[in-house]
Amino acid sequence: MDHSLSPRIHNYWLNKYGIDGTYISLPIKPEDMEPTLRTLPTRGFSGINITVPHKEKVLALVDHLEPLARQIGAVNTVLVRADGSLEGRNTDVYGFTQNLLTAGFKPNDRPAVLLGAGGAARAGIAGLIDMGMTTIFIVNRTTERAEILAKVFPKAKISIHGWKDTAALKEAALLVNATSLGMQGQPELDLSLDNLPRDAWVNDMVYAPLVTPLLKRAADRDHRTVDGLGMLLHQARPAFAAFFGVEPEVTDDLRRHVLSKD
Repeated sequence: MDHSLSPRIHNYWLNKYGIDGTYISLPIKPEDMEPTLRTLPTRGFSGINITVPHKEKVLALVDHLEPLARQIGAVNTVLVRADGSLEGRNTDVYGFTQNLLTAGFKPNDRPAVLLGAGGAARAGIAGLIDMGMTTIFIVNRTTERAEILAKVFPKAKISIHGWKDTAALKEAALLVNATSLGMQGQPELDLSLDNLPRDAWVNDMVYAPLVTPLLKRAADRDHRTVDGLGMLLHQARPAFAAFFGVEPEVTDDLRRHVLSKD
């Protein structure tokens, strides 16, 4: 699977809605990011999506920054405005929440447990707060990074737990993996689910492989699971709407198309 599936998503929608345009992959070295961004208006781009490792760097390179992107500290969508200026947005939070809600998850007053304290975790916490789940347990190998992250979201009730502190799972309504563990080429996520309530949902932001070892173990325990592909598909919706003026749909056919090799 390619590093970015965005061209498959956006080009599918361009074809479906009969829009005259194309979405291309644009490999950019970190040192070339700023000059590349500045040429977007003259090259006819409506905007671009940003993937790792550029999401944080772009914050300082755009002319306008939406409050959410500023709070999270990451930009994944750059819109070329009519005057040629560049606006940085973050649609990962929307993708995260929509992936869960459309799968049938219903937010409640029980805690959400989030694994990791990196950029994906920031989007996850913002999404949990947006859904009304403000009691959040961050489980991370180093407490220092988690403490920094907690300060970004002062309105949430965030507590920090070490990696082996599985007692944090006991009351959870939702477990979210916001680390790269379990991704193809990465070590497996080593976390016991024994203390996780049987009615808790499990979401893995990783989508390669689609069924991660964490999701498989959770399904074996009869937990409701949500893979990471839906987050990728849903985060593309507001970006596509901003670029092309059409609100696209995430459908089963789109999902099959993205996963296919055709």
